[in-house]
Amino acid sequence: MKKMLNMAGIPKIAKVVTKVVEIFHWVGTALMAAATVCALVNPAWVKYFVSFEAKECCGAELEIYSFSIRAAVENGKVDMTAFVLFGIGATLILALMAAIFHELSAMISSAGEGTPFSEANAKRLYKVGFYSIFVPVVGMVMSVISRLVLGAEAAEISNGLDGLVVGLVVLCMTQFFCHGIKLENDVEGLV
Repeated sequence: MKKMLNMAGIPKIAKVVTKVVEIFHWVGTALMAAATVCALVNPAWVKYFVSFEAKECCGAELEIYSFSIRAAVENGKVDMTAFVLFGIGATLILALMAAIFHELSAMISSAGEGTPFSEANAKRLYKVGFYSIFVPVVGMVMSVISRLVLGAEAAEISNGLDGLVVGLVVLCMTQFFCHGIKLENDVEGLV
């Protein structure tokens, strides 16, 4: 029989990592929302929140996860309409990712409280799947809107299907969790 790996410290590490990543995403959400508002109110303030490489010849590539917009650059300044559209999409995507890591952190935190097959964890897993599906959906919708507003050159409509696939797998796992809860309830008190 092979010796099992000592995995006792993994939940603690995972809990810390998921919480740190969640916080970074919430901070990114707030900064992106502030930068988007600044782009509307006073575009000169945007430089305090975001730095990007802007070239007259090829524009500025604004990208987060699988959502991207190529913003036109004139006189060294990025087109603020493109930036606002990107900011809206980026804020939503960052908030969804923060919510995913929040749910994962909560699931890991509850691991020491007995069985993982709880209704709370099934709901958390469902939310992770749902949010994962919506990340590429938000990117796709914002790409289409950006393309309509800015023109075909500005926004490429191509999204990775990673979030969609992961979301569907997690939703399937949610069903397994629900089945595990039912089995656990059925055998409770039999031993």
